[in-house]
Amino acid sequence: MVGLGAWQLGADWGEVGEDEALAVLRAAVDGGVTFIDTADVYGDGRSERVVGKLLKEHQGLTVASKMGRRVEQKTGNYNLDAFRAWNDRSRENLGVDTIDLVQLHCPPTEVYSTGAVFDALDTLVQEKRIAAYGVSVETCAEALTAIARPNVASVQIILNAFRLKPLDEVLPAAAEAGVGIIARVPLASGLLSGKYDENTSFGADDHRNYNRKGEAFDVGETFSGVDFATGLEAVKRLIPLVPEGATMAQFALRWILDQPGVSVVIPGARNPEQVAGNVGAEALDPLTADQLSAVRDVYDELIRPQVHDRW
Repeated sequence: MVGLGAWQLGADWGEVGEDEALAVLRAAVDGGVTFIDTADVYGDGRSERVVGKLLKEHQGLTVASKMGRRVEQKTGNYNLDAFRAWNDRSRENLGVDTIDLVQLHCPPTEVYSTGAVFDALDTLVQEKRIAAYGVSVETCAEALTAIARPNVASVQIILNAFRLKPLDEVLPAAAEAGVGIIARVPLASGLLSGKYDENTSFGADDHRNYNRKGEAFDVGETFSGVDFATGLEAVKRLIPLVPEGATMAQFALRWILDQPGVSVVIPGARNPEQVAGNVGAEALDPLTADQLSAVRDVYDELIRPQVHDRW
């Protein structure tokens, strides 16, 4: 299913006013979206707070948040006392007693192998602060380590037509373990929308400007780690595959929806029109074997050398 990623409603994608943010959220609900993903660090809680306003208007939504990126990234900082404090803040921001799903937000790799961390998360469930927990990861190796944990409910991972490595082991392992897959960065930071060209520029407060080489956080979060020019060339080769009446973005989302084991894909949106376009991907017919093969051919030729062994 198609959900909504709410990073852009907090920060790092250019300014989005609160009224605009609420318009996006309301359009998502009106379009049938029931899953919203946010984090305590997005706008230092701003994204959670605006999602919390939506929750006062609508019932039946599932909200996933994330925690851990507001402190120095040391394994020792991931402990029960910190989790309780972070969780208190997120529950206040969201206006809920229990958060549906809380994910560790791309923590240090060692965290995934630290039993005390997961014992602490189990305690949060026992205390009814959270209903379930998962992890958001950078690498496939981290995902596989997390999937092996007995109570991990979900793994959030970058998965798109420019990031095929999770198909090899992560999705099959998750399916076998009954772990959900949340596909993030589905449009490679907009590259797979087909709307960019060599003249496209981004604002100073947009990570697609300031994080192209990983200056602020993992470079894989920006354009999926793909060089911008290479990504543009790959999109040019993919556009002829797009069905009549569909957009490149919808094609890219449909590709993800067609992957076995994907629970939800979480594209962002800055306005209601983008929300409608994203949700429309669910109405497309599944891609054909030829289309799927063509996506892999483009990946193998242009993208694989840059990203496959890094994440």
